[in-house]
Amino acid sequence: MSAVERPPVDEIQSLYIAHHGWLNGWLRRRLGNAADAADLAQDTFMRLLARDAQIAAREPRAFLATVAHGLVANFFRRRQIEQAYLEALAALPVAHVPDLETRAIVLETLVEMDRRLQAVPPAVRSAFLMFQLDGVPQAEIAAQLAVSVATVQRYLVKALHQCCFPA
Repeated sequence: MSAVERPPVDEIQSLYIAHHGWLNGWLRRRLGNAADAADLAQDTFMRLLARDAQIAAREPRAFLATVAHGLVANFFRRRQIEQAYLEALAALPVAHVPDLETRAIVLETLVEMDRRLQAVPPAVRSAFLMFQLDGVPQAEIAAQLAVSVATVQRYLVKALHQCCFPA
């Protein structure tokens, strides 16, 4: 990508100066936490810096809110995954609880797999999770989803491909 296609830093700087305080307040009201709001406000502007397109926002606050809204959704989804993982860890015997570094790696992997699986249709995701996590046989998945076993097999291949080779 050429430098011309990237948004000019001064354009983002102007947005930052004019609207960062507003965005931070907007996020704080949604999150109920000043620290998380500050982090997501910064992440919003970092996302803009990473874009490969010009920013021609006629309504800068609506534009920033749209970008931040996606980050808020990701934030809450990550929090759900983290909570589920912590609950699973709490059920383990103390001797089997992984160290902090391993837990961080596993959590990042879970979040990334969730992100990748969000890119496939719900039926594909459901089939994959039933098969991989619950050990449901393919014939039973086919019955539950009202599709053929061959379709379930295609779903499993599609989901596995998405997990290993995302677009």
